[in-house]
Amino acid sequence: MAKIKKIKTPPAETEVPTQIKNPELVRERRRKIIDSTVKLFVEHGYHKATTRMIAKAANFSIGSLYEYVSSKEDLLYLVCKTIHEEVQAAVETALTGTDKGKDRLARVIRQYFYVCNNMADHILLMYQVTQFLPGKWKVQVLENELSITNVFINALTSLSGKNGFPVLDGKILNLVGHDISVLGQMWAFRRWHMQKNFTIEEYIDIQTDFILGRIF
Repeated sequence: MAKIKKIKTPPAETEVPTQIKNPELVRERRRKIIDSTVKLFVEHGYHKATTRMIAKAANFSIGSLYEYVSSKEDLLYLVCKTIHEEVQAAVETALTGTDKGKDRLARVIRQYFYVCNNMADHILLMYQVTQFLPGKWKVQVLENELSITNVFINALTSLSGKNGFPVLDGKILNLVGHDISVLGQMWAFRRWHMQKNFTIEEYIDIQTDFILGRIF
């Protein structure tokens, strides 16, 4: 079974303080807060959304909300971290299949694009507001973004030169990794147009052929 190198990202419990000692409860509640408030940010704008609005959308009291996050910046960082975790899990699942070579990469791309489809609002929000964040948070968001691309670079590295897969040098690995990352996110950025012309399945098939064409 192919393995991919784990990408080290700062744990949310360390970077984002919490008063709760149970890590599993923290992850569960924070995910609920994130999923409940992303659409609120997209609809009203990141700057106009208040902590009171966030608490209401997540069905938390203000006091309970502050047990898990202390600011909107915390929430944005956790959105980025959640996207990375979903991508990491999807790629790992794809790599555990029985497919080999080209088919295995196609599965990786498919699973990632599904994540981009399911988390389109999360991805859009991340790019809309990153420029307004303080320097510390901006650096962390950009590092998380690069770590997503590294997931694909590591996956390509694990396939390179095996089961009929061409041997790829470092520059090609890097470029194709970025291609996959950006083309998946384009579905979120331009869905207002893409969804009028393509189903997600059609989009995946066309873009997969394009990416594979750069390798084979």
